[in-house]
Amino acid sequence: MKVLFAAGESRWPIWEAPLRAAIDEAGLEIDLVLDADPAEVEAMIYAPTNASAGTTNDDFAPYVNCRAVLSLWAGVEKIVGNQSLTQPLCRMVDPGLTQGMIDYVVGHAMRAHIGLDRVLATQDRWEVVVPPLASERPVAMLGLGALGAACGQALAGLGFPVLGWSRTAKDVPGITCHHGPEGLRRVLEQAQIVVLLLPSTPGTENTLNAETLSWLPKGAAIINPGRGPLIDDEALLAALETGQVGQATLDVFRIEPLPQDHPFWAHPNVTVTPHIAAETRPTSAARVVAENLRRLRDGEPLLHVVNRAEGY
Repeated sequence: MKVLFAAGESRWPIWEAPLRAAIDEAGLEIDLVLDADPAEVEAMIYAPTNASAGTTNDDFAPYVNCRAVLSLWAGVEKIVGNQSLTQPLCRMVDPGLTQGMIDYVVGHAMRAHIGLDRVLATQDRWEVVVPPLASERPVAMLGLGALGAACGQALAGLGFPVLGWSRTAKDVPGITCHHGPEGLRRVLEQAQIVVLLLPSTPGTENTLNAETLSWLPKGAAIINPGRGPLIDDEALLAALETGQVGQATLDVFRIEPLPQDHPFWAHPNVTVTPHIAAETRPTSAARVVAENLRRLRDGEPLLHVVNRAEGY
């Protein structure tokens, strides 16, 4: 099977060895190449090469014998609308990426919970402010896919009451699940910490806006390691100014890198991190790719196939 690495030459030195090792470990006979006649390609390992433009202009039409496109990214919003892509598209669900996201979410949720920023700001004086127990601090997990469910369960394991929300009904052990517009309001009205791990689709844009932010208990903390368009930036800044939102930790933005003149940089209650919450780890992710190549060879259902209609 000829497999094209279509994730950019700059990524090839990072990915070649882990992919070849995973392919060998899986016992596959794969001709992994960086360039090929499109008609000879049977599968493609893909990541956008001009992601900073917001979308890609990649033309998949010449790959007439390609049976699957295996993305190295968890998010597929930059490719899913490509009309030339007719092959099955699989997003990346990688154990290393999941663990990285859990680490980020739990770390910043605990930071907000124990009031670490306040402690650091007042460490030159004896100021006793005792935080509530985790069991008294409801957390909203907006998005109950693989990452949202894993992070929600990790927080529940620490004793936080986790209120999960998704657009359609889901059942996740350890999480009180809600769905739909009414469910979103019920969740936000109780949440002192909100974590956003929804996909970026037309239906999720500005999930947190002036109205939905007003439903939160005053002073709630926002953590967004999901996608930038999930939050209305102007509405969030206004809510921070009034104290309706007490703290925001943001890892993703509508434009990346975040422009230096953006108000988030200077706001005292905003923490900007440079899209580091969950990086795909080549060693573990290569095994996911190899498993899908094995399934493709053996005629088995592929893992993590994207629903084009839903956009994820």
